[in-house]
Amino acid sequence: MHTLMKVCEREIRIHGTLLRTARLEAEKYQFLDDPCLLVEGLKQCGTRIDLFTFMQKLPDTSRKYDYPIEWDNLAVLPITTFDKWWTQQIGFKARNKAKQAEKKGIVIREVPFDDALVKGICEIYNECPVRQGRRFPHYGKDIGTVHRDEATFLESSIFVGAFEGDKLIGFVKLVQDDTRTQAGLMNIVSMVRHRDKATTNALIAQSVRSCAARGISRLVYSNFAYGEKQRSSLSDFKERNGFQRINIPRYYVPLTGIGWAAWRLGLHRRAVERLPEPVAAKLRALREAWYDRKFPSVREAI
Repeated sequence: MHTLMKVCEREIRIHGTLLRTARLEAEKYQFLDDPCLLVEGLKQCGTRIDLFTFMQKLPDTSRKYDYPIEWDNLAVLPITTFDKWWTQQIGFKARNKAKQAEKKGIVIREVPFDDALVKGICEIYNECPVRQGRRFPHYGKDIGTVHRDEATFLESSIFVGAFEGDKLIGFVKLVQDDTRTQAGLMNIVSMVRHRDKATTNALIAQSVRSCAARGISRLVYSNFAYGEKQRSSLSDFKERNGFQRINIPRYYVPLTGIGWAAWRLGLHRRAVERLPEPVAAKLRALREAWYDRKFPSVREAI
C-alpha cells in the first residue's frame, strides 16, 4: 500500500499497512535543510505515520541530528571539469568503453522531454523482462504510465539520449537537487541488444559533461552497496567510472509507539535485508540462475 501526500511543500510517500513508513518522494535527489520542520508537519498532518526516514544532505557526512540513525551509503562522483574526470578519475579501460559507442556510430546528446522521447523510453523498458539478474520493474508498462513516471521533477531534470540513427537505444534522466550543485541518476537504461556498443558507458560520460557544464559538483549513482552486499558487478562498474562510496547517516524518526517498537526490533528493514549475507547471496544466485534459464538472451553487460 502506497500513499502520496504533500507536507510542508514536500512530496511524501507512505508505504506499508501494519508499519506505515514515510520518506521523501524524491529521496536521493532532494534533501532536507531543516528536517525538524517536516517532522512536526508529519505529526500534525492527520494521517497515521509510524516512522519517517531521511538521508543526510551531502557534503556533510558526520551525524548532525539527534534522531536514531543507521549508516547508509551513496555512490558519488566529485566533478570539477569533464577533462579532469576523463584524464584523472577514470582509467584506460573505462575511457575505451566510453569511446566505443561513438566508434560504432552511436550519437549521445541531451534531449527535450517530448512524445518521441517517451516512445523511445517505452520501447527500451519493454525490450526484456529481466535486468541485472532480477525482474525489471518497468517491463510491461504502457506509454501513458511511462509518460507519468518520466514527467516527474521536470523542472530540475536533464535527459540524455543515445541514438543509432533516429532510434533511441539508451537514456539517462538526471535530477538536480534544490541547490543545483548535485545531480542524481534517476534512470540509466540501455537496450540489451546493443550491449556490444557500451552505450551505458557513453551515457555516463555525457552525464559528467552535462553536469560539469552546469557547475554541478557531485553526481550520485544511487547506492554504492545495498544491505550487506558489499560488492557486485554494478558496484564495480560504478567504481571504474570514478564513483566513490560515501557513507552518510540515514535517520529514522519514530512518530508512534508502533514506530518505536519497529525501530527497536529491526522491523523497519525489509525481510531480505535481515538475512545473513551468505544466505542472501545464495538466494540471489538461485534467482539469477532461474532467470538465465527462463530468459537466456537477456543478460546485460556493464
